[in-house]
Amino acid sequence: MTIPFNKPYMTGKELSNIAQAHASGHLAGDGAFTKKCSAWLEQRIGTRKALLTHSCTAALEMAAILADIRPGDEVIMPSYTFVSTSNAFALRGAIPVFVDIRADTLNIDETKIEAAITPRTRAIVPVHYAGVSCEMDAIMEIAERHGLLVIEDAAQGIMSTYKGRPLGSIGHMAALSFHETKNIISGEGGALLINDERFVARAEIIREKGTNRSQFFRGQVDKYTWVDIGSSFLPGEIVAAFLWAQLEEATQINQRRLDIWNTYHASFAGLEAAGKVGRPSVPEDCVHNAHMYYLMFPDLQTRTAVIDRLKANGVQTVFHYIPLHSSPHGKQLGRAEGDMANTDRTGACLLRLPLWLGLEEELPAVIAEIVAAIDATQHDTAEVAA
Repeated sequence: MTIPFNKPYMTGKELSNIAQAHASGHLAGDGAFTKKCSAWLEQRIGTRKALLTHSCTAALEMAAILADIRPGDEVIMPSYTFVSTSNAFALRGAIPVFVDIRADTLNIDETKIEAAITPRTRAIVPVHYAGVSCEMDAIMEIAERHGLLVIEDAAQGIMSTYKGRPLGSIGHMAALSFHETKNIISGEGGALLINDERFVARAEIIREKGTNRSQFFRGQVDKYTWVDIGSSFLPGEIVAAFLWAQLEEATQINQRRLDIWNTYHASFAGLEAAGKVGRPSVPEDCVHNAHMYYLMFPDLQTRTAVIDRLKANGVQTVFHYIPLHSSPHGKQLGRAEGDMANTDRTGACLLRLPLWLGLEEELPAVIAEIVAAIDATQHDTAEVAA
């Protein structure tokens, strides 16, 4: 048995959509499939404007430009996140300010944000880890009181909600990912969601290399020209055609992933009760999308031993982020505000399990291998301790 950590899913319509895009004679950005995807996101999420990008990283970089981030500005974010969260703002000269995460959801600890705010703070970037929402009411209240922007890093959050509101619809802006490891995929891809009307017009310009090309195609100007800074953030129509096939089946994809997640969760309840592992926690006012399933181990040594045993038996598992505050560039560029104990522990102890559509048939065997690896590893650990 060989079970990969991830296997990209196809609905069966992707290649015919790509052929259709080619037959239309338009493979560059903003074709018919791009428009369909944008409309779906706007309607389903309830955002004012959804702009497809070639990655979530690109969407975050656009958000940093729209937020007018300048050298010396500070942006508050968790340290337990992918480097794109900080890079997007560092590219504008900003200082990432890292705060600790909660022990339950592994999201930014909203009670520690205010202590990190200084006169230089311009934005808060909550990251919805594993598709489980941050405590957005508290974060939005803090931002409003201090005159800050909120940019949701919802890379993992499509189809998830907070108190009935889709993730990506709550902050001033948000970024989505359609990377092959996400729930809805296009290989590489992303989207910038804009919920604040102030940023819509400029976002179109930045996305089109700093030109008013979009206005030209709508007949609002008789020619287009360079009017602002920007870059080429558009995906090609092949990417959008692939993505549209996925969005059309988003509800079914989401449910199948939830079925796998729920099977995992029930299977490891006994191990958690025995104190051998920790399972994910989802607050009552959050509906998650089963983006990932993870287990928390007592220490790095145990996690490493479990990974090695599972690999030897054909099951690929991975740990996740090296906390940014402890990374070489994070130490040089950013600063940590307060204790980072939960972040450090999570970086050392969290293990991600395989979760992809098609895994259902192999799931009982995978779970059996995981349980056996945990039991064997902790038996060995107990013998060493004795």
